[in-house]
Amino acid sequence: MLSVNSDGKVLVRRCFLTLRPFRIFVLGIGFFTLCFLMTSLGGQFSAKRLADSPFTIRTEVLGLGESRGALRRMNDILETLVRRMDILARLENVSESRRTEDTGHFTLDSVHSVGLMEKIQAIAQNVSDIAVKVDQILRNSLLRGKVIEGQRDLCEIPRDPRFPDCSGKVEWMRSRWTSDPCYAFYGVDGTECSFLVYLSEVEWFCPVLPWRNQSISPFSKAHTKKQAAFRTELSSLLDVMGTGKESLIFMKKRLRRLEAQWLLAARRLEAKIQNKPNEQKQILVHIGFLTEESGDVFSPRVLKGGPLGEMVQWADILAALYVLGHSLKITVSVKELQSFLGVPPGRGNCPLTEPLSFDLIYTDYHGMQQMKQHMGLSFRKYRCRLRVVDTFGTEPAYNHEEYATLHGYRTNWGYWNLHPKQFMTMFPHTPDNSFMGFVTDELNETERQQVSQNKVRNMAVVYGKEAAMWKLQGKEKFLAVLHKHMEVHGTVYYETQRPPEVPAFVKNHGLLPQQDLQQLLKKAKLFIGFGFPYEGPAPLEAVANGCVFLQPRFNSPHSSLNHEFFRGKPTSREVSSQHPYMEMTIGRPHVLTVDYNDTREFEAAIKAIMRSKIEPYLPYEFTSEGMLQRLHAYIQHQEFCSPPLPPPIPINTSQLNLPSSLVLINHTHLVWSSSDVPPSMWPPVTSMQVWLSAEGESCTSACWDRDLVCEPTFFSIINRQQVLEQLGAWCESTESVMSHLYPAVSPSVRECYLQREPLLFSCSGQSTKFRRLCACRDYRRGQVALCKDCS
Repeated sequence: MLSVNSDGKVLVRRCFLTLRPFRIFVLGIGFFTLCFLMTSLGGQFSAKRLADSPFTIRTEVLGLGESRGALRRMNDILETLVRRMDILARLENVSESRRTEDTGHFTLDSVHSVGLMEKIQAIAQNVSDIAVKVDQILRNSLLRGKVIEGQRDLCEIPRDPRFPDCSGKVEWMRSRWTSDPCYAFYGVDGTECSFLVYLSEVEWFCPVLPWRNQSISPFSKAHTKKQAAFRTELSSLLDVMGTGKESLIFMKKRLRRLEAQWLLAARRLEAKIQNKPNEQKQILVHIGFLTEESGDVFSPRVLKGGPLGEMVQWADILAALYVLGHSLKITVSVKELQSFLGVPPGRGNCPLTEPLSFDLIYTDYHGMQQMKQHMGLSFRKYRCRLRVVDTFGTEPAYNHEEYATLHGYRTNWGYWNLHPKQFMTMFPHTPDNSFMGFVTDELNETERQQVSQNKVRNMAVVYGKEAAMWKLQGKEKFLAVLHKHMEVHGTVYYETQRPPEVPAFVKNHGLLPQQDLQQLLKKAKLFIGFGFPYEGPAPLEAVANGCVFLQPRFNSPHSSLNHEFFRGKPTSREVSSQHPYMEMTIGRPHVLTVDYNDTREFEAAIKAIMRSKIEPYLPYEFTSEGMLQRLHAYIQHQEFCSPPLPPPIPINTSQLNLPSSLVLINHTHLVWSSSDVPPSMWPPVTSMQVWLSAEGESCTSACWDRDLVCEPTFFSIINRQQVLEQLGAWCESTESVMSHLYPAVSPSVRECYLQREPLLFSCSGQSTKFRRLCACRDYRRGQVALCKDCS
């Protein structure tokens, strides 16, 4: 029997009862303490990037003073823990000795308890050692803190003429640095020095402080360049595209269906560009209109007859970039976008945490807005790397923020101050922009013969998947004429009941999968449009399958000035028919454009179509090889991050003794002299012709009328008074003005005008007051985006 008092028994038993959980608790505290010290102190006193661990973020944001306080509290806890464990150990030793004296031998429990207490004492000793180290770190921290605080007290706002905005930015930071957590993330703590460090090392409004390490720049990393190799499969692309959205499912189905076509085109193009530079680019593709934050109105309508043109184009862009051998990251999520870009935590006012690792970013207007919202000043720095997919185009007058605001061109979609060539259109209708395009199913020779043999001469398919497209006023009149001669088919979506807008004589197939629609077009003779939608891919697909496309001519051209659909779009382009590319570039016999209100003209067109024998036709620029060729040229040659060449020209260039490299041909136009070395630029100036437009004519029209295309890249070369005078312009006075109509001459007053703002060089725009100086170039048949000598 134990000869101890009852209080002792209680204490001993309580100790045994709680010893095992207490041991686990001690081990946990020890492990957590080590983790805390290693991460927080490592982050505090090393040069590692923020956010390496949750502890690092916390200690960096708190600052040195609060971190030292946390360490002191940890030290006190450790000392208290050691004292209590010593008391328990002594109590256990006393109880065990008395217990042994009573029984004369050691029990099994006593053996276990002795071993356990030895372990506890060892842990206590380790914790005690940690406490000593903590105390040493605290002392060193205090010494370092005093040095840094002394330096902070010495910070003054630099007076450097190279940084005129520095003082104003510091003043802003004083009152607003707490408005966004990203400032604290970068180490701003309310002191003058933290403001200046941030404004000089994270942003670029102030000079770097003398006592800072100026040899280490967070924005100096560059990836190794290597050559791109054409790929021979699309399966890896499908794996990284994501899932869950009907739009993505549609795009993947399209890629699978056209995979063989893409790979065959890649082999053909690879054979043509052998031994030519083909640098691999790091590319981010962010499809903004499919993000939840933009509303994603497209995905729910994929299976209900909604517009598919944008998804067709994006699927083809992904395929082309991937097959060309570039490294792709794809996102349809703002959260993923932030991760790929390196966006710091906060509200989007701070620059990115790292240099942008992508050479190019393909996105749309929605995606561009999301990037601007989250990238802070980095958006301005890196926007030259953007390529903006823009169906209807953006003209320079709408793109230039100041000019658009002052002259009434500002819309919800413009004013981005990009180089106009950074906008990439679905069809080549805006030469100020780059033509991106898409691809159409290509028929092999056997399929072409089968299509020609199986055509039903009196079969027509109506262009219109949604019932709303059939609500056209006056359609009954021309549909009756059509029904008189042909069997009319439709592909209008419906759920349970036939749409009442579709006449009873129309054989409606409902919404068809793409492959079934292709089969229907292979049989049909006519594909007829009602005037809407504008400039979609379906008419081109119909012509590629051997149909004739019949469309209405608009008596008054549609534009943003007179039509609701175009209102707000950043273009003044006038649309004379439902599909101007089909009308102007392809034309008869594949495309007929008539006045639907003229019954005789409409019926004559129907009869002519039924009599005709038309072969399938597809322009090269809408084949897979054509798109690969075009996109490859853009990626290798287009550069918008370097300053334009040549440098800006002074106003009165007639006083400059410059040898002219332009030669007058037939007293009508200028070309580059073959004896002069051309400047290094793309497209090459050897493809250039310089013309004066008629009064009231745009450069787009002036060049097209001469079987050329307007090339805004050349405006920087010809923006000179002597060039105007070489073409016969009388310049009694010359001004340099910011206007999308210049360079130009006003014949009535003999005044010449040069362009002052390079972003406003424009092919579009006309005025009855001016004859515009137009930069034109030649082009390849079937590939209007490239000149004859363009590689």
